[in-house]
Amino acid sequence: MRIMFLNKAPKNSAKYDVTSVEKLLNSYASEGTRVEVHFPDNFAGSAVEDVTGNQKMLNGLDHMMETPSLIRKICWAAENGFDAVIQSNTFDPGIDGGRLVVKIPVIGPLRTTVHAAAVLADRIGITVPLPSHVPYTWRLLRTIGMDHLVTDIRALDIYGSDINERRAEITETTIGLIRDLVTETGAQCVVPLGGALIPYVVDPAALQEGAGVPVFNTKSVSIRFAEMCVALGMTHSPLTYPRAELSYKDLVAEV
Repeated sequence: MRIMFLNKAPKNSAKYDVTSVEKLLNSYASEGTRVEVHFPDNFAGSAVEDVTGNQKMLNGLDHMMETPSLIRKICWAAENGFDAVIQSNTFDPGIDGGRLVVKIPVIGPLRTTVHAAAVLADRIGITVPLPSHVPYTWRLLRTIGMDHLVTDIRALDIYGSDINERRAEITETTIGLIRDLVTETGAQCVVPLGGALIPYVVDPAALQEGAGVPVFNTKSVSIRFAEMCVALGMTHSPLTYPRAELSYKDLVAEV
């Protein structure tokens, strides 16, 4: 089984060691599954992520800018032997558009992990990297009809190029937020968004041990759910996502 783990930004803007990330992702997969990190082609406006990130104002605009490029790459994946595509970003950019183009499963970590959490608990807390992520995340939750299960969204207010050197700070801050979500809002489990921090820098298992409640790993949950879909022959419904017959060439053609 081949699964594409699709980064949200072009390769020249990747801020992590692709080899080590790919090794981590494959450690979550079952035997016989290969998870491959891929990137969308560069596109006009791809610098928006860096500009807004440097201002600590990641508010979802970068995801809107990159959506067409992500859809094209998802179509490319379906035509080049991949069994499923998982969006690496935990805010699910490009997922709905990709499902309107291909038949293979297209998985978003936010939707998948929040639903998994809802199977195991009644009340869910969420952490995000920055305050600017909070209103954006509430809008996404309303879109997927899960906002009523979320007790609150709390921001670490940690982001930047030095996150690998701030592992202890990220761990301590996140555990504190999780405990507050439990005691102040009644959360029974937590979904940490912002994969560049969790799990790439901090293992959710360490947060779970420190906070004493289930903390979901968005990457591992998404990979195992994608494996289940492929193994059982499941994918998104064509009634929910009706699609025309389109090819990668159609998506790059101009009028």
